[in-house]
Amino acid sequence: MQAIILAAGMGKRLKELTKDNTKCMVEVCGVTLIERMLRQIEKLGLSRIVIVVGYEGQKLIDYIEALNISTPIIFVDNPIYDKTNNIYSLMLAKDKLCEEDTLLFESDLIIEDAVLEELVNDPRETLALVDKYEPWMDGTCVKLNEQDEIAEFVPGRHFDFNDTDDYYKTVNIYKFSREFSATHYVPFMEAYLSAMGQNEYYEQVLKVIAIVDSPVIKAKKLSGQKWYEIDDVQDLDIAETLFCEDEDERADRIFSRYGGYWRYPKFLDFCYLVNPYFPPKRLKDELRASFDTLLTQYPSGMKVNSLLASKNFNVAQENIIVGNGAAELIKSLMGRLKGVSGFIRPTFEEYPNRYSKEDSISFVPGNRDFAYTADDLIAFFDDKAIDNLIVVNPDNPTGNYIPKKDVLRLIEWSGKKGIRLIMDESFVDFAEEKDSTLLSRDIIEANKHLYVMKSISKSYGVPGLRLGVLASGDSETIAFMKKDVAIWNINSFGEYYMQIAEKYKKDYERSLEKIRAERARFQKELSAIDGIRVIPSQANYVMAEIEGTMTPRELMKRLLIDHEIFIKDLSSKTKGGKYVRIAVRDTEDNDRLIEALKECF
Repeated sequence: MQAIILAAGMGKRLKELTKDNTKCMVEVCGVTLIERMLRQIEKLGLSRIVIVVGYEGQKLIDYIEALNISTPIIFVDNPIYDKTNNIYSLMLAKDKLCEEDTLLFESDLIIEDAVLEELVNDPRETLALVDKYEPWMDGTCVKLNEQDEIAEFVPGRHFDFNDTDDYYKTVNIYKFSREFSATHYVPFMEAYLSAMGQNEYYEQVLKVIAIVDSPVIKAKKLSGQKWYEIDDVQDLDIAETLFCEDEDERADRIFSRYGGYWRYPKFLDFCYLVNPYFPPKRLKDELRASFDTLLTQYPSGMKVNSLLASKNFNVAQENIIVGNGAAELIKSLMGRLKGVSGFIRPTFEEYPNRYSKEDSISFVPGNRDFAYTADDLIAFFDDKAIDNLIVVNPDNPTGNYIPKKDVLRLIEWSGKKGIRLIMDESFVDFAEEKDSTLLSRDIIEANKHLYVMKSISKSYGVPGLRLGVLASGDSETIAFMKKDVAIWNINSFGEYYMQIAEKYKKDYERSLEKIRAERARFQKELSAIDGIRVIPSQANYVMAEIEGTMTPRELMKRLLIDHEIFIKDLSSKTKGGKYVRIAVRDTEDNDRLIEALKECF
């Protein structure tokens, strides 16, 4: 068996990285794609490696020869690489393709070592390596029959997003038997080139074969193994995270992304916080039905969006502002505040990070659960000369909750003291207490020193829409903030969501009941694991203390590397304490984490 590698392309989408080098000489984690691939093939004990070169061909040849690969290497030159596509490169190697069984590679791939051994050892003679389609994938897809034979090739222009559940993406690694190449592939390729020209893709030939002949190409499905096709700098960035061998560096790379984990299809995110039971399918269908209009039309300005928010949250229009997520509103509000601010630690760092340390006073509860009451806050801050007090309720990351009657006492106390009280109730809907919100016209208008922040993303399970609101009887500050943020700070999808959300209030209430029940079950299961001490929470996350010798960092890495599960290490928030924060997801996801934690401990 031999290997053929197609490496003639220019890789224009990688821009500066391929200005003077071929695409396969781009480095991932310090190793070029071509060296990694050649070292992997070298271990297979093949008879030879045929490499079709083109762009910067001599430079690539010199580089490969310096690697001292033990398997014999033959180079084939494509002199018109800039006028042809990969079908022509493969055509140049057609004679060699018919001489031996072949592993066919494109050179811009990175894949786990074990996959190639499985491909070689699979008794089936002609195989296409495939993976279940995910949204980040691009290029040719296939449909399989019950025998894992490729029944249909689906090129990009015939791609139907309604059929993605049935699609598998070709990984662009194939095993061709010598007989298949001689009797099927090469004759069809010659005919296709004659009819369609040289600027085509070799997979089009496979499509034609699948149409006119009974299925002869079978699929070898990946089962969770890592791979990536590198076409641009974003692909490179993700590949460097996936294939980073240093566990600490890999963990840091993933954490520093702050989301976008849908690009990692096997990844399970227990770090970022959402409502797993909302929105319902009907709401999503309603959004989809208006997709074309929302995509191609401008959203309304701040005035209209404030009206929508006032309708949804029972607050006067002049007393509420909508933000591109709560983060935008936090930045604007904290920039408006003057004087000394009081914080509770640990907390959501976006607030203290937006204020000067010199003008900050922090209250740290003196217990292992970081629990506190309204009376604790009043007692601590009563003799402090603070101008602002920021309280997250339930707090993040502890899940500590102050009942509404006590929050109302805190509001009364702060009013008498002349203290601006910022209450972030992004997670208050998840509390066991019903009617716990402060977002009501009576409360807002009666307490002009009160500012109520709410992240719609977190409560309503729509983080991709980036929505948050701030309400206050201080209409002067609200008016200032409306000018401070961009007039079109909300996109059309977010605006339309606010327009229709009121129809789904009952669905939302049901989702809250589900998450409260699942949180109770989840906390019980977590508490049964030796080495984990669970802190009671009334939010959609659980804070836990790690007991024994394992550190939170070590646990986070074990879950990430061995199970592709991401939790939040709270060491920096708790001054060396051994705490983690774990989101509450649905039962299936939570059970997967429980089993992973049992293995870790």
